[in-house]
Amino acid sequence: MTEARFAAIVLAAQRDGRLDPLAEAAGVTHKALVPIDGRPLLEHVLAALAQAPGLAEIRIAVEEGAAGRLADVHGARGELGVPVRFTAARPTITESIYEAAEGSEGPFLITTADNVLLTPEAAGAVAARLATGDDAVVAMTTREAVLAAHPEGQRRFYRFADAHYSNCNLYALSRAGLGVAETFRTGGQFAKNPMRIAAAFGLHNLILLRLGWLSLDGAMGRLGRRFGINARAIVLADGAHAVDVDNERTWQVAALLLEGRKQALSPRA
Repeated sequence: MTEARFAAIVLAAQRDGRLDPLAEAAGVTHKALVPIDGRPLLEHVLAALAQAPGLAEIRIAVEEGAAGRLADVHGARGELGVPVRFTAARPTITESIYEAAEGSEGPFLITTADNVLLTPEAAGAVAARLATGDDAVVAMTTREAVLAAHPEGQRRFYRFADAHYSNCNLYALSRAGLGVAETFRTGGQFAKNPMRIAAAFGLHNLILLRLGWLSLDGAMGRLGRRFGINARAIVLADGAHAVDVDNERTWQVAALLLEGRKQALSPRA
């Protein structure tokens, strides 16, 4: 059987084009360049993606004028054996994804430049779901798994009927699934405007979700039916996948988890 091929989109733009506090503290010009475990955040993500089975290319979305700052990160010039190119970030995440996807039929794996605990296995598992006929896949992990990885790894969880989950900043979209993102193109600030959420997902679905009456699979099934696609969640066993570098606290947690992974791989005397 021919291995399914996909393009990875890495969202690397700073919010509103402003210098991130972590970048300022580290003395670098961009958050993606903040060092952790001796390497820039972005380098960890590129290294994990490059080892994922089926990866065809990487596209890094960054604000205009910032590509030159990131180009010297190891792997950003294709040194890892995978073609890489930079695309222009747009005002919204959806528009940035559309811009990055331009000229490719996909499918697409989407993650962020601060997702330093990403593994090739997780990326491959999420992308592989598209080969089975799914159009939109989101990686999640349970609250128990996150807390087992580190008690301060994540503080916000989504309540479903079957468990509490955390998002892993890892998604996969077929070309059909990418078309659904059009719903969000002009939405923006969904968390601050419940009516936009209701319009996109349906008021009844929103109420059931807020009440915690839907299981994760049930919610994804309803979402898929809402848009006429196959939507699925994949639950990752390693709760570390929910830890990305948003602030000093999560930087410290991610650094500890990266060190733990290194020690686990080191040959024992």
